[in-house]
Amino acid sequence: MKILVPRAVVLLVCLVAPTSLVYAQVPPSGGRGAGGLAPVAAQAPEENMAVYPVPPEGFNVVRENIPHGNLTVVEYDSKTLGLRRVMRVYTPPGYSAGRKYPVLYLQHGLGNTSTEWTQRAKAPIIADNLLAEATMQPMVIVFPAGNATATAADEKQGDRTQESYATAYENDLLKEIIPFVESHYSVYTDRAHRAIAGMSMGAGQALNIGLAHLDVFGSIAAVAAAPNTKAPAELIPDPTALKQLKLFWIASGNRDPLMRVSMGLHTFLMEKNVPHIWRLDGNAHDTAVMSANFYHFAPKLFRD
Repeated sequence: MKILVPRAVVLLVCLVAPTSLVYAQVPPSGGRGAGGLAPVAAQAPEENMAVYPVPPEGFNVVRENIPHGNLTVVEYDSKTLGLRRVMRVYTPPGYSAGRKYPVLYLQHGLGNTSTEWTQRAKAPIIADNLLAEATMQPMVIVFPAGNATATAADEKQGDRTQESYATAYENDLLKEIIPFVESHYSVYTDRAHRAIAGMSMGAGQALNIGLAHLDVFGSIAAVAAAPNTKAPAELIPDPTALKQLKLFWIASGNRDPLMRVSMGLHTFLMEKNVPHIWRLDGNAHDTAVMSANFYHFAPKLFRD
């Protein structure tokens, strides 16, 4: 794609009673790929050290000898907000209207734009490389403007009020962005083929919106969640309902000053025996944790 980490030790840990379980995505025997959610004893995290290691060198570097997807800046009129808005849309190599694709909606952090994922975290480049390795399903990836006051003329505009990245943005995503994507791209329109993910503020949005709309999203991934994330008990009034998720990924870096948010949710899920994937690495609240986790959770999406 023609668009313009620190070394970390991955730990799968649990800070609850030794009798609890930590759920880890275990690859099937014989190689990489999507495995089932299997309970692993919390007191033996060393058994899982190889499940989600530090990504290999060059995982986020452009490879000239492989097919590349397209990244397009797309403007749309949001009737909900009364604004001309912008999003970025990645279509995989060989995208064709003759087939259907699943969709990932990927939210950015507070004070940033969708370029946080496309340029800084290099998600499109990582996606190209994963697709070339045949480890990721071809998918459309949508990078919305996560602050409802941002416009096509001023992507960085934002008053940073909770309303701007909470209810107002949720309405724009559900009523404008998703319908726009589904009417302009050849994508599936069922929940099993629709995922939501994000980093920091965007992780909070992914959790707040995704868990409140399990009829819309079949998979959720939250990396380095920020304090805009609702309290676990408010997020998950019925833990049994989460069994319908195909993927539930929670991650943080152990040097992240906001790690308590992700850890609190992980602990709650453990206590309620909710299957999920927990990844704690050596990163901070930074681009490295975004790239590393995208590299690991993207191949898990939309697997049967």
